[in-house]
Amino acid sequence: MDSVKQPKQLKQRDMKPPENIRKVAITMEGEAAQFVELDQTKPLAAIIEGLVETWKLADVNDYSLQFSDNNRNHYITERNRHEIGNGNVLKLTHSPLKTAQRIVSKLRGGSPLEKTDSLSELASLSADITFTSDFIGQRGHSLLIDMVEHGSVSGLSLGHLMKSFVQVMDSNIVSWENLQQKFIQMIGKYINNSGTEVTALQSALEIMESIILQSTTKSTFVEEEVSPRSLVHFLESGNPQIKKASLALINALFIRANKRKKMSDDYQSKRIRVEVHKHILPNPHLSGDMKHQLYVLQSLLLNMLEERMSLPADENDQESVKNITELRNIAFHIDSDLQISTIQNSAKRQSYAKDYKKLGFQNTLKPIEDFTETPPGVLALDTMLYFAKTYCENYKKVVLENSCKDDEHDCPIAKVSIHLTKMLCDILDIGVSPSEESNMNQRYHPMFFTHDHPFHEFYCHCIQLLSKTWREMRATSQDFTKVLNVVKEQITRTLDSHPSSFEIFRNELTKLTYSEITNLWHQEWKMKDDWESKVRPVMELKEKLKPEIMELIKQQRLNCLMSGGMFPKVRVGGTRARGQWFCRLSPNMKVLHYGDVVGESTQPTIEQLSHKLAVVDIKSLLTGKDCSHYVRKGPAHVFTIQADTEDQSLNFIANSEHQFNIWTDGVNALLGSPMTSDQTTHDLETLLSMEIKLRLLDTEGVTIPEQPPPIPEDPPNFDFFLQVLSTLL
Repeated sequence: MDSVKQPKQLKQRDMKPPENIRKVAITMEGEAAQFVELDQTKPLAAIIEGLVETWKLADVNDYSLQFSDNNRNHYITERNRHEIGNGNVLKLTHSPLKTAQRIVSKLRGGSPLEKTDSLSELASLSADITFTSDFIGQRGHSLLIDMVEHGSVSGLSLGHLMKSFVQVMDSNIVSWENLQQKFIQMIGKYINNSGTEVTALQSALEIMESIILQSTTKSTFVEEEVSPRSLVHFLESGNPQIKKASLALINALFIRANKRKKMSDDYQSKRIRVEVHKHILPNPHLSGDMKHQLYVLQSLLLNMLEERMSLPADENDQESVKNITELRNIAFHIDSDLQISTIQNSAKRQSYAKDYKKLGFQNTLKPIEDFTETPPGVLALDTMLYFAKTYCENYKKVVLENSCKDDEHDCPIAKVSIHLTKMLCDILDIGVSPSEESNMNQRYHPMFFTHDHPFHEFYCHCIQLLSKTWREMRATSQDFTKVLNVVKEQITRTLDSHPSSFEIFRNELTKLTYSEITNLWHQEWKMKDDWESKVRPVMELKEKLKPEIMELIKQQRLNCLMSGGMFPKVRVGGTRARGQWFCRLSPNMKVLHYGDVVGESTQPTIEQLSHKLAVVDIKSLLTGKDCSHYVRKGPAHVFTIQADTEDQSLNFIANSEHQFNIWTDGVNALLGSPMTSDQTTHDLETLLSMEIKLRLLDTEGVTIPEQPPPIPEDPPNFDFFLQVLSTLL
């Protein structure tokens, strides 16, 4: 009987499905689910056709596949089919076009219940661009606008209607310019009505924001319906989405405000800041969107200083002249009335120059000219005066600490204040429009919402820090830029911790002393060097550079041998003898010349050296205990160049470890042997590190990946080259 052939045992990798196959379940209402292996290389229309035939449905064009996840019910198209994964549950349902036609039909002439159900379904589908395109093609968006304008929907259905409209417009297929004033008035009515359903209210706020930001002609209609003052009470809402939407609309109104002063008045009323501080900031788990809106509001409020920052001081501006005089009066306890009575005395006026020099002004006769550069313009004067008035004693202390010694270590307060104000404007991007990039929410700082004059308060703490750092560094005028760089590092590192109040900010600043900053820099540089030295791309670069560096070290060692060296004579017992001898390698590196040193000559020429040893006659190099002149308690650094004949061997006692390493490396290089000294290892690491740093200068700020990116596969053909070539010919 023939033996039964055993089936071939499948290996684990043989059981894995091909890359193009997805094992999924497909359901349909009223039918049993099918478990299929979906071939991703097969056209989607062909897959749907097969399912329609299996379930014996009528028209294949009326059906589409759809994800069935609660948070992902989009229709499957050729563009997104790559999202299908093994184990997904899909459903066969009516196509987007057929569904859109049905919903539009029900909204136009259906019963109230059918309209309610259709709006609920529309709210769940309108986020899908595939469905939305067909819905707009059926003029569904115009129908939604009519329903809003006529106010025929209320309650939960209104929420579905408004949510659907927002999602349809977010597809960017229909322009916001198409909306009319009647529609905007109805949206404003929903916002101002305290009984509006929550979802409808959120959507209404989002619609108004989009109209302002996306339309160039309709924003005035929005401003007629809502204002920042009318929206502030929404910040008290217990619903975080309402808070976020209302704050976004407030920001949009501020951005489009025709008069910056209008925004300033709203802020100076303290209402917005107080509500943000009271009802938003206490939440420790703010969403990324909320943080972004807080960043936008922060930027808009700080940008109110742009006008002062860009305004140069004018010597004819009596207010600025008065403020500079007040800075002097506060610093040196001068009575204002006395100042007025003596101002006409030219001799007195000349004596003021000495005081202005103590204050750190560069132009002591006309100190107002120090504020002509923009930025920071007169904003620097504003901050100095605020510091002098609000923190009078601290201001006097800073001035006295840097004006009594009258030496090179004095800190010029006025000069550093001007540069500090400019630096703070750069750090906070004053004058720069808020960015829409998602990572910008890290630029939001809670402490700026805790004070009526946040920038000026910020300056007050930073100028005291600068004065303190100047003393810690024992800086002079030549160190001006260096001090500013250290202070900038102290400020930015503290801001990165997002302190919730200026008190916490001040306390954190005191911890970041100059010595602490230098320690942090050293640690970061060391960590960066250690990390970069271990990543694979750098390791491969080191291996590539190592032969070149070793050749450089070898050449240096041979150059030292050609320069020669002085060595003490050796007695038979291995101890030092009286006198010295000199040895050097010939320029052609073929002969070692050596001989006794006669007279005062410390660098004898080759002609003065009477003996020689050909390199080809050198047999080996011996070191330490292997040498015949090694003595246990004698000199430590001994080596022998062993020749073919014993009488030609040369015994050396090096004067230092460095000389020992250089000569033993050099002789090994002559013999073609590895250079194994500690000096070679040290030189190799040093030179490699320097070369790597030079090579990586252009990658400053770029994170080097731990693994190099994969090399892409070759294209299936190179026809594109022929196409490009044909266009050039």
